[in-house]
Amino acid sequence: MSNPWLALQFGADPAERIGQIRRAHDTFINGGTAGQVRDVVAESWQRSAVASVDPDTTAPTDLSDDELSDHRAAHPLARVLPLFRDLLGGLADDGEHLMAVCDARGRLLWVEGHPSVLRQAAAMNFVPGARWDETHAGTNAPGTALAVDHSVQIFATEHFSRPVQGWTCAAAPIHDPASGRLLGAVDLTGGDHLANPHSLALVTATARAAEAVLAGFSEPGDRAAVTALGRDEAVLTVGGRRTRLGRRHSELLTLLLCHPEGRTGEQLAFDLYGDDRQSSVTVRAELSRLRRALGPALVGSRPYRVEPGVSADFLAVPDLLDAGLVREALDAYAGPLLPASDAPGVIRLRRTLDDRLRAAVFGSGDPSLLDAWVRAEWGADDLQAWEAFAAALPADSPRRGLALTRIRMLRREYGL
Repeated sequence: MSNPWLALQFGADPAERIGQIRRAHDTFINGGTAGQVRDVVAESWQRSAVASVDPDTTAPTDLSDDELSDHRAAHPLARVLPLFRDLLGGLADDGEHLMAVCDARGRLLWVEGHPSVLRQAAAMNFVPGARWDETHAGTNAPGTALAVDHSVQIFATEHFSRPVQGWTCAAAPIHDPASGRLLGAVDLTGGDHLANPHSLALVTATARAAEAVLAGFSEPGDRAAVTALGRDEAVLTVGGRRTRLGRRHSELLTLLLCHPEGRTGEQLAFDLYGDDRQSSVTVRAELSRLRRALGPALVGSRPYRVEPGVSADFLAVPDLLDAGLVREALDAYAGPLLPASDAPGVIRLRRTLDDRLRAAVFGSGDPSLLDAWVRAEWGADDLQAWEAFAAALPADSPRRGLALTRIRMLRREYGL
């Protein structure tokens, strides 16, 4: 079976593949479908288009010199920068490659390599402080690795932005070993020769090594954390070990975490199935399997509950909002809570969290927060958000024209 995260399969002709993908890219940009490209690329192109990324521009600068210096000094990945240099520095100094590290928002923290390659990269603003997440720079290895939370290669014309299509890159996400929180990504950028299994394996191994080193900085103990925002299936991290849960167990664990006082089998059946009273037997069976999988130290009974000390990303967002930290809450929000779940209780929790965060972003009146909201997949079709964004911008802002165009399109779609 072919590896979907590798850009080129064995025996493929790079030049021929570049031409095929370029034609597919041109077709997609002109309103067609993304044929003849990998699913991970087609989905990323779609997210880039939804975020209104201009395919003829490149990433904006997000952090100034002083802000960048302070942010780098405080960032957890600063602790493992020597490791990145040890493992990737030789390639970064060879005159053909760059090593880059970004934070969880896609902002480049370090970009290192031979001066001649750095000058070439600067022409597309691949420099420290630039914002290379998909919503600002389109499809690219570090941004896409963050979006899909997986190691990935992006080859030449697979990049959404045309100025970047002369490069090929491989990147891997890095997580906090204690909480499972996404910290950023490590990236290797160079020419077409990087489209091979070795570069992907190298950045993946480097990311895992970084997580192992970061685990040594963590306090001892088997702290547990759940991540479920923007994921169809939750991930449980205990003592640095990550476990992906199935859909039903994800829903049960989420519901229990949001009800620390505990829930009966009947209450959970109602949360999962609505009025189907026969489902309580099914729920009890699922809870028994969940307790066997996670252990009674995490999931108690009579009533069913999650034992104290388990953190969750969907609980952190309202805590930040309670503290008045709207920007930090939006940064921590990776997407809707278990978006594929149709369980009534999860739907209620999802809508409550989304509505509260959205109201806080609107209430801030901050153009940068509104911009982040409408650029995200969940805010791209939010007419009121686009209207608020346009109203918050200066009349001469280039983004205001884009916002007004998007408003007209949405009003036509909604028949307004």
